[in-house]
Amino acid sequence: MRPDLHASRSLLEDLKLFCTVVRKHSFSATAAELGVSNAFVSKRIAVLEQTLGVRLLHRTTRTLALTDHGTVVHQWALRIQEDVDQLGEAISQKGSTPRGLLRLCTSSGFGRNRVGQAVSALARKYPELEVQLELLDRPIDLIAEGFHLDIRVGQVQEPHLIARRIARNQRVLCAAPAYLERHGMPRQLAELAQHQCIVIRERDQDFGRWKLSGPAGEETVRVKGALSTNNGELVHQWAIDGHGIILRSIWDVGRSLDDGRLARVLPDYAQEADVWAIYPARLGTTANVRVCVAFLEEWLNAS
Repeated sequence: MRPDLHASRSLLEDLKLFCTVVRKHSFSATAAELGVSNAFVSKRIAVLEQTLGVRLLHRTTRTLALTDHGTVVHQWALRIQEDVDQLGEAISQKGSTPRGLLRLCTSSGFGRNRVGQAVSALARKYPELEVQLELLDRPIDLIAEGFHLDIRVGQVQEPHLIARRIARNQRVLCAAPAYLERHGMPRQLAELAQHQCIVIRERDQDFGRWKLSGPAGEETVRVKGALSTNNGELVHQWAIDGHGIILRSIWDVGRSLDDGRLARVLPDYAQEADVWAIYPARLGTTANVRVCVAFLEEWLNAS
């Protein structure tokens, strides 16, 4: 008996659509991303539920949540998609050439200032690659959200993921000369607690708690100030405007330090914040991830 290839193909496509619905938390957002109608998305989810014989989603006018069965199906669907991708990779005569979809994410500031430029160069070199880049200033569940690759500045804490360092980086303390003239230059790390510090809520940083390495090893200081945000570019600009001391990556503030708009504070102190490429172990051998990581490493260290 021949397998029903059409039915198998439809099931794979519906599982892929289902994963997109889970990732986007919305039928309408899924429809917009895929270029189809809301009615089409709703119909295919209904067909998938009928095929599997279970309800996958709790739906109201405002919310969408996975049922217990939906959670199990979503986990398997992600695994199946990865296996299908690797199957295509294994039988392709050009397995070393990246092609098809690559979903990657990074933080907004690093994405706009560095990764976006690198992706532009990557797209020129590999025209068969379809890249979706999302800029997210929040913790990422790489597998559940369907990303192939996360380019992260700072700490890596997930033991189930592969992390490859692709560039060295550190965060440094700095402020505008005008601020330092008004408030004085700190001489010890503990003095930061008496200064206006502009704090940022980023993926790997405790809000208002700065941990730095210096002459006495690693030290921590609790800081506060009148201004705070979750956007690194605002923090940078507020520091230039003279509102306080910031802790920012060299890649971000290097030019401002060079042209004198900012000055180093406590130059013997810094925070390690290397750039990492993070991806699920099962994707480590795929051409899309492998080539992209190597390209980003070369590009970031050359630029």
